[in-house]
Amino acid sequence: MATTWTNEMPSSAGFWSKAARKYAASPIRNQEAYEKTLERTTEHLGPQDSVLELGCGTGSTALLLAGNVRSYLATDFASGMIEIAQAKLKVGPDTEDHPQGLEFAVADVFSDKVEPGENGYDAILAYNFLHLVENAEDTLSRIHHLLKPGGLYISKTVCLKRRAWLFAPLVKVMQLVGKAPFVRFFSFDTLEDSIRSAGFEIIETGTYPAPYSRFVVARKL
Repeated sequence: MATTWTNEMPSSAGFWSKAARKYAASPIRNQEAYEKTLERTTEHLGPQDSVLELGCGTGSTALLLAGNVRSYLATDFASGMIEIAQAKLKVGPDTEDHPQGLEFAVADVFSDKVEPGENGYDAILAYNFLHLVENAEDTLSRIHHLLKPGGLYISKTVCLKRRAWLFAPLVKVMQLVGKAPFVRFFSFDTLEDSIRSAGFEIIETGTYPAPYSRFVVARKL
């Protein structure tokens, strides 16, 4: 029986669209950890790869990585984020320096816009993303479906389970007044167990930055 995917946008899409301008203006909190994430990701990508990024935000990471691959579809379910990302492709007198295979789109993982055709993606990237989706298990199942056999899921996920006693009550109050989105409190173990349960073999892990952001490279079985 074929799996049925929903095309409804996540309930937090509006929150992230409203936050897009502030998000775009915020500096990277840990530049060293960010560069390490990019370095390790690049090691797993090849020039003929077809790549999908989920939760691309305002596109900064996509602009840095897309030149390493054949095609790169960077998506976010918040239209405000993609509006800023698309504007970055138009900055300057010409766009020759921008990766030619890069495309931005308003979409989530269940959207028809991310269907790769019959072959599947070589890699799907998701940075600081999975802990912000309400249906992590379905999301991972869909990622597995979209990848070609042996394809890679490369992600970095905030894991705050050890500090949930501190952060969970604060997040709940902020959510009640519209100041925070959905947040899931993963531990490293529950995150990695969820990825394995979706049909992946984990081939690399790291913590950038320590001790809360878990970098995982997983291969579709």
